[in-house]
Amino acid sequence: MAELLQVPYKYGLNTVGEGGRIFNDVVLGFPSREQIGKNDFTGVNIGKNCVLRPGTVIYSDVKIGDNFSSGHHVMIREKTFIGDNVSVGSNCIIEGNCTFGNNVSLQSLVYIPTNVLIEDNVFIGPNTVLTNDPYPPHGGIKGPVIKKGASIGANATILPGITIGEGSLVGAAAVVTKDVPAGTLAVGNPARIKELPKGAGK
Repeated sequence: MAELLQVPYKYGLNTVGEGGRIFNDVVLGFPSREQIGKNDFTGVNIGKNCVLRPGTVIYSDVKIGDNFSSGHHVMIREKTFIGDNVSVGSNCIIEGNCTFGNNVSLQSLVYIPTNVLIEDNVFIGPNTVLTNDPYPPHGGIKGPVIKKGASIGANATILPGITIGEGSLVGAAAVVTKDVPAGTLAVGNPARIKELPKGAGK
């Protein structure tokens, strides 16, 4: 039976809205490095009607809207903002300092690094990897921006600082090395820009 967990699975000061369903082995408000050993830090703020499945770990300083759903073994790091009606599939990792709009769907095994912006109505297929460091490990961190209504197919790789334009489509297994204009199709490795097929992206 779903239930809100007690210590040691809750850290900091957490709030969960009405109708939340939180299963066993969920961790809320896990402390970031600077908060380890402290008690009264900001934990997680989640809106109404969430479903958090076993193995989900959500760090401190995370704010999530209504109707959020996580699969199994999801990790969401600190200072992340997530809008309403967002679904994060099993084994996804969100590394923190990220912003998600409303109606976003991440399928299983998606990797989101720090400093990523994902706008409303975005779909990201399974095993997709976003990156944020063009010359690791030498800094220059800049996460991708995924604009409204964009869709990314399975196993795609998006390089640092790339903008995926509004309503565009990234094909499965594409490696995106340049910005994708709004309303276009990106396919291949490296990805080439083509006209969006009729009916796609609707």
